[in-house]
Amino acid sequence: MIHPTAIIAPGAKLDPSVKVGPYAVIGEDVSIGAGTSVGPHTVIEGRTEIGAENQIFQFASIGAVPQDLKFHGEESTLKIGDRNKVREFVTIHLGTEDGGGVTRIGSDNLFMAYSHVAHDCIVRDHVILANCATLAGHVEIDDFAILGGLSAVHQFTRIGCHVMASGGSMIAQDVAPYSIVQGDRASTVGVNLTGLKRRGYSAEALANIKQMYKLVFRSNLKLEDAIVKIETDFSAAAEEVATYLGFLKKSKRGLAR
Repeated sequence: MIHPTAIIAPGAKLDPSVKVGPYAVIGEDVSIGAGTSVGPHTVIEGRTEIGAENQIFQFASIGAVPQDLKFHGEESTLKIGDRNKVREFVTIHLGTEDGGGVTRIGSDNLFMAYSHVAHDCIVRDHVILANCATLAGHVEIDDFAILGGLSAVHQFTRIGCHVMASGGSMIAQDVAPYSIVQGDRASTVGVNLTGLKRRGYSAEALANIKQMYKLVFRSNLKLEDAIVKIETDFSAAAEEVATYLGFLKKSKRGLAR
């Protein structure tokens, strides 16, 4: 299962079912779970924990030190879940002390070729980063978000669940859940209805999302006033309402409006 040209450090912990391709390099503090495959010429280093059934393709760089001038070799970690696909030349870096010391990747994500996840990012589940999509440090991406090719996200920015960012989007402010954004600097242009329908959202939930979107992005209300109106007019028991309100209330960079 391990090609004879691969270099595996003595301290690395690999499940017996892990496959490692030619000329791959795996460092001392790496652990890799069952069924994961590591492609040729891949480098996995640092304190990196990788779960089960991940596919890591050739030339990926996983667990390298951050591209952060404040990083001075302090102990930090990268944690990756299960069933992720990491394509060619993807880079995913360790965390830093300022960001809690951990970069976190969930499960069932797709990182297309040349995409980049910087230090201290949190990428949850079922996320897609298309070719050359780039996350700066401390970015948070929620479930089922899709970032189009050549898009980039400013540090400390949050992307809500079920967001669709068009290719080439330059995202410098938070993106509300269920939204479509595009442009430089990216602005919100609609609701991701196609994605939500594909994921089984009910007609009632879609109606709530569209009405909340209109209040926040099309009514000329201040954000704090729109939040109050959503709290007044919608049932907080509805999952989509609670998700939307929770995201808006935690926004520190402001919304991409």
